[in-house]
Amino acid sequence: MPSFDIVSKLPSAEVDNAVVQAQKEIATRFDFKNTAAEIVRAENVITVRANSDDRLNAAIEVLHAKMVKRGVSLTHLDESKEPEPTAKGGKKKDITLTDGIAQDKAKEIVKALKESKIKVQASIQGDTLRVSGKNRDDLQTAIAFVKGQKLPIALQFTNYRD
Repeated sequence: MPSFDIVSKLPSAEVDNAVVQAQKEIATRFDFKNTAAEIVRAENVITVRANSDDRLNAAIEVLHAKMVKRGVSLTHLDESKEPEPTAKGGKKKDITLTDGIAQDKAKEIVKALKESKIKVQASIQGDTLRVSGKNRDDLQTAIAFVKGQKLPIALQFTNYRD
């Protein structure tokens, strides 16, 4: 039975490259001189520090620009945390990197596929979705349908099997 997987993978190497490029730009730009602005990545968190709110926001904008340039979707960045004050009177913000499809989003995709009346079956397997059907045309229709849903996560379609 033909099938494919729907995944949301974070390209870790590209994230590293974007962070390094953002660090270099912040180190060389005149408007960041003497602002103690820095960007540090630790596992699944990127920490951005600066001595004021506007410099913090500017550093985050530099990071966003580098991520987009490297092909990393900004939907992988969870910026829900508010900036925190630092010991030296500055600000810091932790940006969490998300990888995989959250359970509630997976259920939303499965429900939408069932309501679409496309002849496919979708099953949640951890942080991925397996979609199977009797013929390839139904699977291609399902891919087009999911792409058209405008979900707030970056999706990739992998492991296509006949």
